[in-house]
Amino acid sequence: MRIMESNELLKLKSENAAFSMQRKILEKSVAMARSPDRAKMMKKTLKKCVEVATILTGAEDGSLFLLDEKGSVTNSILMRGELPEEKKSDIIHSIVDRGLAGWVSKSRKLGLVGNTDTDDRWLTLPEQPYIARSALAVPILRGEELFGILTLIHSVQDYFDKEKARLMKATAKRMSLVLENVRLYAKLDESYCSLAIAKKAAEEYSKALQGELKKAWRIQKDFLPASIPHIPNWKIETCFLPAIQVAGDFYDVFRLPGNYLGLVIADVCDKGIGSALYMALLRSLIRIFSGQTKLCGLTIDQVEAVKNGLISIQTESGGDQTQPLQAIPITNNYLLQNHGTASMFATIIFGVLDPTNGQLFYINAGHEPPFIANRSGIKHHLMPTGPAVGAFPDAEFKIGEIQLEPGDKLIGYTDGVSEAISPEGALFKKDRLEKIIAKHKLNAFDLMNRIKTALTQFTGNTPQSDDITILIAQRNK
Repeated sequence: MRIMESNELLKLKSENAAFSMQRKILEKSVAMARSPDRAKMMKKTLKKCVEVATILTGAEDGSLFLLDEKGSVTNSILMRGELPEEKKSDIIHSIVDRGLAGWVSKSRKLGLVGNTDTDDRWLTLPEQPYIARSALAVPILRGEELFGILTLIHSVQDYFDKEKARLMKATAKRMSLVLENVRLYAKLDESYCSLAIAKKAAEEYSKALQGELKKAWRIQKDFLPASIPHIPNWKIETCFLPAIQVAGDFYDVFRLPGNYLGLVIADVCDKGIGSALYMALLRSLIRIFSGQTKLCGLTIDQVEAVKNGLISIQTESGGDQTQPLQAIPITNNYLLQNHGTASMFATIIFGVLDPTNGQLFYINAGHEPPFIANRSGIKHHLMPTGPAVGAFPDAEFKIGEIQLEPGDKLIGYTDGVSEAISPEGALFKKDRLEKIIAKHKLNAFDLMNRIKTALTQFTGNTPQSDDITILIAQRNK
């Protein structure tokens, strides 16, 4: 009876000791989780495991290997203490390959060595600074997964008996929870490190990209007119607000042969770099094919363009004033012949104005209809006269004609205005723009400011969803 009580008492003490060990190691584990230097705290946690194990068993020294899912050693505490990495790696490889720890790793069983001289599982290393006559190696398992191997030594043969082995086996079960956390923290450190590297690379890339976008924006600004030509008795106002740093919208105001004035407002499909490149190409082609470059000493053989089938346009009246409008069908076929695989297109309003009498010939290539308005309200809408440029080969573009009287305003815009979004998700819509134009009897400058103010109030803090471009040309006399 006393023997049974003694065994039960011993078992209880062992369990209490094991729980005590787990508590101490868990304290280290919690400290590691809170520490900014997890690598240092991890090493302290592993040392604590070895320290507590030696106290529980009375062992003189011990080592601990932490393993990954593939069985490779990821961290360790050696009986020799800290060593140079190369020498440490050689020792670990030898022990795990041929020593007692290696046997435990392969068998997943507890290894008890009573006499190291006669047990071939024990590997005596050269110049080892400790005496090992007996050893105990315990696999730290969680289910079927091996988290680590704890090895204890003593200078006396047969020091580790079955009771010490049972105690360490029970303790190893609890230790596996802690070492599982250690492994997770190691992975977390790797993730943090990878994340930090990725973040730095992303920041560098973003910085470089922002620099390139700024360059693109400066170049794109050069494609917009640096100044609006001063035309007697006319006032022209423009607004250009890209949704991002570069845009697919553009406007242009330029002089043409015969003292005419070219007015352009366009919207390339989509946004961003691709649209901006397409916008630059369109702007250049319209200027070249309209004859604007003749004023700069450059020419294009329009007869040759007709022979090559680039031009398809109906001209019923207007004579020389309608000639620049050939730029639209020429540009349309040029884009499809040379850049058709890009699947890009643009809606364009191109008008040729005679400032002396207010006569305007125009092509509306699938664009939002501009308004003609005066103090009485909206007089006309310039409806589409053909499809978007770059959409269909050999498309037919008819020419429209309108007379602008003194006090009339031509108001062109892109769909970034009508499709501006409020914080509640509502659209600004064309009707709202029409009401502003009809309600406010303002000159071109004040009307432009009123429209911009209305857009700002409507959208609030909502990010701009599309490029916004507005052009207002007002005849004063």
